[in-house]
Amino acid sequence: MSRTHALFAGSRRALWAVVAAFGAACVAQPALAAKKPDPDKLPVTRIRDLHYGDVLFYFYQGENFEALTRLTAFEMWGRMPNHEAESQLLLGGLYLELGLHNEAGARFEKLLGPEIPSGVRNRAWFYLAKIWYVRGYLDRAEAALLRIDRPLPTALEAEKMHLYANLLLRQGRFPEASKLLQGWQGPADWTAYAKFNLGVALVRDGKLDQAEPFLTSVGTLQSSRNELLALRDRANLALGFAWLQANEPAKAKAALAAVRLNGPFSSRALLGAGWADAQLGDYRAALTPWLELRDRNLLDAAVQESYLAVPYAFAKLDATAQASEYYESAVKSFEDESLQIDDAVERIRSGKMLESILEKEATGGSYGWFWQLKDVPNAPETRYLYTVLAGHDFQEGLKNYRDLAYLDKTLSRWSDSFEAYANMIDTRERAFSERLPRADQLLAQDGAGDLVRRRNELDSRLGEVARNADFAALGTAEQRDQWERIKRAEEALAAEPAGPDRDELAERLRVVRGVLYWNLAESFRGRMFEQRRALRDLDTVLRETQNRWERLARARASVPANTGDFGQRLSAAGEKLAALRERLVVTRGKQNDLLGTLAVRELEAQQERLNTYQLQARFALATIYDRAASGPNDAPKPAASPDAEGDAPAEGELPAESSESGASDSGAAAPVSDAPSPPPTGGTP
Repeated sequence: MSRTHALFAGSRRALWAVVAAFGAACVAQPALAAKKPDPDKLPVTRIRDLHYGDVLFYFYQGENFEALTRLTAFEMWGRMPNHEAESQLLLGGLYLELGLHNEAGARFEKLLGPEIPSGVRNRAWFYLAKIWYVRGYLDRAEAALLRIDRPLPTALEAEKMHLYANLLLRQGRFPEASKLLQGWQGPADWTAYAKFNLGVALVRDGKLDQAEPFLTSVGTLQSSRNELLALRDRANLALGFAWLQANEPAKAKAALAAVRLNGPFSSRALLGAGWADAQLGDYRAALTPWLELRDRNLLDAAVQESYLAVPYAFAKLDATAQASEYYESAVKSFEDESLQIDDAVERIRSGKMLESILEKEATGGSYGWFWQLKDVPNAPETRYLYTVLAGHDFQEGLKNYRDLAYLDKTLSRWSDSFEAYANMIDTRERAFSERLPRADQLLAQDGAGDLVRRRNELDSRLGEVARNADFAALGTAEQRDQWERIKRAEEALAAEPAGPDRDELAERLRVVRGVLYWNLAESFRGRMFEQRRALRDLDTVLRETQNRWERLARARASVPANTGDFGQRLSAAGEKLAALRERLVVTRGKQNDLLGTLAVRELEAQQERLNTYQLQARFALATIYDRAASGPNDAPKPAASPDAEGDAPAEGELPAESSESGASDSGAAAPVSDAPSPPPTGGTP
């Protein structure tokens, strides 16, 4: 993890507490209305636009890219009129999450006005300042910090002061940073980091006397936390090499002796301790740390230098045989390592490095500014790239490449969706053509009008029955049949001659007719009510039928136009998507080349250092052989102790190591800033 990322690694949860406050909206409870407004929170609001709730649904699931896509689309379509300000604040937070700090900053500057609660507003400016700081926009970061108009919570206030101090240090404003840190009392952890950064800056500014108290206080702090122990080691290492440069080997040895042997800076401390003994003229004592160092991993630049320091010390002790043996071993080791670096460079130039780095992340869906590489691949080039992989430039570039990979996968998924949409349009057109004849036939028959006419006839008939009191018309089928039979019997009986038999039959028929008539009259009102209700239900069905008929007629006229419009929009969006994918491929290729160049540059620097060491070892070995052939003389000088002025190495002298790693031994997120590193380790610290 780079020092910059270590500073911001713990910020994500707190940042989204602010961003969530920007965009979060929930249903307000009546009891909440009486509560006093909280200056650290936005007021609770009610979601009044369904589309805004849809955005929040994805936002709270952590699908920020999906939320951003929907938010921008709904904003363009005007679907969130009741949440315009909230949506813009949420949009700024989403842009901030994705690392698009310019867009986020533009929205925050417009929207973080006095109406936003001061606590929310100040925290937003603080996190925006951190984003701009890590991106290198120091002037914007300072302006954002100056917008904070009241103290933040204790932890954030300490971090803000530390951030401001780092910003001043990076701008070379050492007096301002010193004044700020010397007069500031904060949590012990942040104070330690601040003192370390200030001490390192003063060392690089040539003010060792002013830096020594700061580095000493950090180098003697008591703690059981791994990150603070690593910081303590780093402070002692920086102070030790600063004393070496100042030609104070005794003071340097005391500082370097305080570095833990199992810490991440022990190799550099061992190398420096050996040079301190060498400056004191005690080469036998110098061999102790150098021989210990020589048994470590050759990838470490300090270990590489020890391969020359050990035979140099033996030569100083007139142990020519041991010196030549160690020089030969160094030449062989440097040659083998140089060949492996050649293979690693070739693999990187073939474009396989980023594929192996992001292989485990391919299915994770990770993206955005907070994404970090957690595992390095087991590849030939990886063992040489820990420094560059932890570097700020590479990490930022890798984030951009990872985002491009995520966008490429997203656009590919959208392209597949376009095919599905095209198939849907084709299916719709085919279904329309198949159903068109039937629809035209129905429309030509005017079925809805015919049903209305039949309904009107039924209503008229029902009114006539009511006016004429035609009880039999509403009887059951059996009753109507009986009524008709009675009527026919009466007609037949009327044609019979008068007589007792005829009179008896007429009386019977009258009684039957009366009973039936009474039954029909008794149920007439209820049956009339049922008929009227059925007619009303029929009217409801007829209205729905007429509506459907009208929709069918409109669809008959509009569906071909709608389908064509959908097709045109889909075609235009498809062309735009294809253009975006082309640009994405080009941009991704450029980013790949950039990261490859950074990695190759690091490997070439390592190889150049190995070649220099190999050349020095060969020269020193040749000198030993030449003097052995010429006769006993003074011991060769294949390397020299570091001088106080930092001049160029003398003949056979060891070059300085290029840089110092900022990792902690625990791998935890130590808030160490991008302030200048301590003096480099090496033969000329």
